[in-house]
Amino acid sequence: MSTRPSLALIIGSTRPQRFADKPADWLIDYAAKRDDFTLDRLDLRDFDLPFFAEAGSNLHVPSADPKVVAWQDAIRPYDGYVFVVAEYNHSITGALKNALDQAYVEWVRKPFSALGYGSTGGARAVEHLRGIGVELQMVPSKFGAHIGGSDLFKVHPFGGDAPIADIENILLPSVDAMFDDLVWWSTALREARAAV
Repeated sequence: MSTRPSLALIIGSTRPQRFADKPADWLIDYAAKRDDFTLDRLDLRDFDLPFFAEAGSNLHVPSADPKVVAWQDAIRPYDGYVFVVAEYNHSITGALKNALDQAYVEWVRKPFSALGYGSTGGARAVEHLRGIGVELQMVPSKFGAHIGGSDLFKVHPFGGDAPIADIENILLPSVDAMFDDLVWWSTALREARAAV
């Protein structure tokens, strides 16, 4: 591998009292121990995206709103993505869906996975995310990580508020599989995109 894949961790919740920062911080710290990719944080709170109101997808017409263009510029350089996904009513947050809709060409032929959380580990939201990603011509990884049930209550502020490290023995096999898969797909697809 000539250069390490560059991945972005996208925090998909913007609520002031969100839980997302805790697993996101843990993922960033854990990723720093690996030498086969880099992982940068992109927080939707930092972009102040309007609701989608462009003339069309940027696949067909350039976006006009400077905030939308800034978002597209931020995600464009990455080879793949890890989404931190809260489950709201069996799906992803409205903020994350809006952010996904605000770009198109930047997502095409890039892999993604997710760390989901919620009562069922965010599994239903992650499944919705996979369907959305396929429509954006992304490549969903089979592997992801989930924090749910008693593990969620152990680390959530409304429960025991323990550090994520207290459940990492449960998370690490899934997180390693997710990162391994994203490195493989990111490398393969980067080379394929460059050859087209």
